[in-house]
Amino acid sequence: MLKIRLKRLGAKKAPTYRVIVINSTTKREGKPIEELGHYNPKTKEMKLNIASANEWVKKGAQPTDTVKYLMANCNEDGTLNYKKSEVVKLSKKAQAKKAEEEARAAEEAAKAAEEAKAAEATEEAEA
Repeated sequence: MLKIRLKRLGAKKAPTYRVIVINSTTKREGKPIEELGHYNPKTKEMKLNIASANEWVKKGAQPTDTVKYLMANCNEDGTLNYKKSEVVKLSKKAQAKKAEEEARAAEEAAKAAEEAKAAEATEEAEA
């Protein structure tokens, strides 16, 4: 079975990958059938021949999960459409503090609503 997978290159702790089509029983650094592009996870730089990759998928080649992700998030010219995560991760202390502040704000809002309701009731009683 043919696989579309990553071939690791680069120095220790500085990986770069080539996107290749290879037999599934061949080792990772084995000779590929075709090289489709390259990917650098550190700089999020990628160049992929998406048309050729889709042709191989039509022929029956199975992409790995990472390659599926790269193909799905690839622009028409073969570059990676990388979206930086906007979610800020907080420590447990910061999460507890934020939850406490939200609870305090909710209590104050409820108290203000009760006071406004009481003020309305007294105005109606006076009228």
